[in-house]
Amino acid sequence: MLDLLTLGTRVQELRHERGLTLQQLAEAAEVSVSMLSSVERGQKAPTVLVLARIADGLGVPLADLVAEPEDSRVIVRRAADQDTVEEPGGWRRTILTPVVPAVNFEWIRTTLPPGCDAGRFPAYAPGSHEFVVVESGTLRLTLANRTVDLDAGDSVYFAADVTHGYANPARVPCVYLVAALIMRPRAAQSRRNGTP
Repeated sequence: MLDLLTLGTRVQELRHERGLTLQQLAEAAEVSVSMLSSVERGQKAPTVLVLARIADGLGVPLADLVAEPEDSRVIVRRAADQDTVEEPGGWRRTILTPVVPAVNFEWIRTTLPPGCDAGRFPAYAPGSHEFVVVESGTLRLTLANRTVDLDAGDSVYFAADVTHGYANPARVPCVYLVAALIMRPRAAQSRRNGTP
């Protein structure tokens, strides 16, 4: 598994080979310039979805972007290598899983402070799935127009092709885990490849 600096260097080298500016690649990959810049500098661990978009923008398979020269069937991500992202609003998420080429799976631990609403997330492509387990506290999960309250030990599955939101309505922090299998929309791939 590539470390963040090696991954960032590879993205930057491929971008330069193609004569693309940061702005041009960000537009082609449908990611923000700040995210792309952080990835290139090795300062941010991109999600699998973001990596897949960058690979599409560069016109290379995801596996070629992230695989080491001698790929292994066992990829270890040590606790010290897990990236914690502090989000606006005071909540944070830790990406627990390594990036595996051609596998759009993520396992994330999120902590919401008391009364925090992490916001609504757009629907993913059909075939996307999320499993959520609450470690501690209370989680309010909103799926389209339905709301489900979950307490410590509760779990839920939902098809992630609907808008969904996470909030903590309680007066104590909420810690929960999300296991997500995220599919990429075919329309976006076709658009990037220049086909209708």
